[in-house]
Amino acid sequence: MLQVQLRGEYAYAAAGEGGLRVYDVAQIDQKGFSERITTAPVSKFGQKFFVKTKYATAVAAPSTLAVDPARWRMTTDGQMVAPEQARQLPAEKLVNEEQPIHSLYAYLYVVDKFEGLILVNAATLLDGDPLNNYLKRPLDPNKYPNSAFNPDGALTGANNIALAGTQAYITTDRELLIVNLNDPLNPKINGRLPFKHPRAVAIQFRYGFVVDDDGLKVIDVSELGRVRVIEGALVHLADARDVYVARTYAYVADGKDGVAIVDVKLPEQPRLDQMYQAEGKLNDARQVKVAMTNASLFAYVADGKNGLRILQLTSPETMSTYAGFSPRPAPQLIATFKTKGDALAVSKGLDRDRAVDESGNQIAVFGRRGARPFTFAEMQRMLRADEGRGQSFSVTDEPATEPRNPNVAGIDSKTGVSLTARIASANSSDILKSLLIGCILGALLVILSRWRIRSRFKGEVRTGSDSDPVSSPISLL
Repeated sequence: MLQVQLRGEYAYAAAGEGGLRVYDVAQIDQKGFSERITTAPVSKFGQKFFVKTKYATAVAAPSTLAVDPARWRMTTDGQMVAPEQARQLPAEKLVNEEQPIHSLYAYLYVVDKFEGLILVNAATLLDGDPLNNYLKRPLDPNKYPNSAFNPDGALTGANNIALAGTQAYITTDRELLIVNLNDPLNPKINGRLPFKHPRAVAIQFRYGFVVDDDGLKVIDVSELGRVRVIEGALVHLADARDVYVARTYAYVADGKDGVAIVDVKLPEQPRLDQMYQAEGKLNDARQVKVAMTNASLFAYVADGKNGLRILQLTSPETMSTYAGFSPRPAPQLIATFKTKGDALAVSKGLDRDRAVDESGNQIAVFGRRGARPFTFAEMQRMLRADEGRGQSFSVTDEPATEPRNPNVAGIDSKTGVSLTARIASANSSDILKSLLIGCILGALLVILSRWRIRSRFKGEVRTGSDSDPVSSPISLL
């Protein structure tokens, strides 16, 4: 298997000459099953769990969540309507408030060394019907030869794919291509960037991270259709094969040199933080994925001839900074699983707490009414000026210009008095006035209470026993 991706109850594998292979892993944690991974969960008359290709090199799913684009919606009069009909109705006519699931979530995306990009109708595995699980290529063969997207051979030599919203980032032997999947059955090439034998790409927010013969490089993907390589953003690595980005660190499977951990807090200025080889034991790193379990961060490494390696990157037992947003990793090799052959690939884990994709498409439903997150346009207004159409907002510790109103920052030009001191003095005066008024009101309340009690119990005395001395309510105050 050259690459594997888990989604829902199924694992999808790019198996070279075996094409795309699908495995039912619903019972992977059920020890009562003798065969917990199977390729035939039902009769062959109800399924076809493979798609033939010439040489499948990679497979990607838009999300590791089992998102169903065919989810029906309920109207205010209690009727259930299909997604197509729901899109024609005004929002006030629908009980569900979530956005429609984008059609790109109906497919898997396979890249083939010779055929290019192949779509597979994976949504049929989500409808609960065990009799229609026939996987096939949905692209129109009259428009796309052999139902594969490869215009003028642009995708020949494809070796990896990463999805970010409606964009697919595909590496070939010579370049990175950006394919627009907003209309998944009519894909279009949005951009092409040359690299030296690129092998993998990872996308995080406004930046992409590509590994090739030179090492780790950074691209700017802020503007669709205008993707560019950031000059000078390079970390030299000898054998970079795969990359995974988690918060402010990029983890690179660097072949014989183990795992390279790169600080990308400043994406346009990446720097090598550390190399980890586990005292020489980690020496054939092919792929790496990072995931969180409880309070610890782990890296799962397909270490070729050595099998699967598990690295603990953070731990509440050994580091006080483990609970920070992005603590510096302190990797330790904690487990190894020897595979029968070379370990070539490891799946990304389950996406958690993720509401939308990079294009603003909703991928999770909240509550019984399906509350929605922000749309892409709404998010852009928080990130960019001019109602989301201008430059991205940014901050700096070293401003290049003076404040617009110098009086706000320092000395009043007329009086020479510090505005900060004036504000502090005014605040102190207000606090003292409030305390004085509070004390006066408190004293008045005490006097009034005593007066009322004395008026009520005037001349009234209780007599107790020998052990209970004579007392009055007044004496108890």
